Amino acid sequence: MTVVKSLFYFLIAGLFEIGGGYLVWIWLRGGKSIWFGIAGAITLILYGVIPTLQPPNASFGRVYATYGGVFIVLSILWGWQVDKVVPDKLDLIGGAIALIGVLIIMYYPRG
Repeated sequence: MTVVKSLFYFLIAGLFEIGGGYLVWIWLRGGKSIWFGIAGAITLILYGVIPTLQPPNASFGRVYATYGGVFIVLSILWGWQVDKVVPDKLDLIGGAIALIGVLIIMYYPRG
């Protein structure tokens, strides 16, 4: 259950970071209201808090290294669903490699 909870926190952190960044992006590049930028900034602050919910024995460096792999995959999915950029075979291969790295870095048993 701990792994499932940890993966959930990575997923939520990714959605907050990508979503917050996207709100700032559409404010500055899309000509939206400053309220989009403010909402994005608040969302990005919350993103900074979520990784602290990872298990107590997880170090900062390991959590953020793992999150990097999760972020890669979520970014590909965000681009596909929001920007309508269909991932190609190399995107999918790269995402799979990143996820393998995530599993090794964060969840492989250590002695």
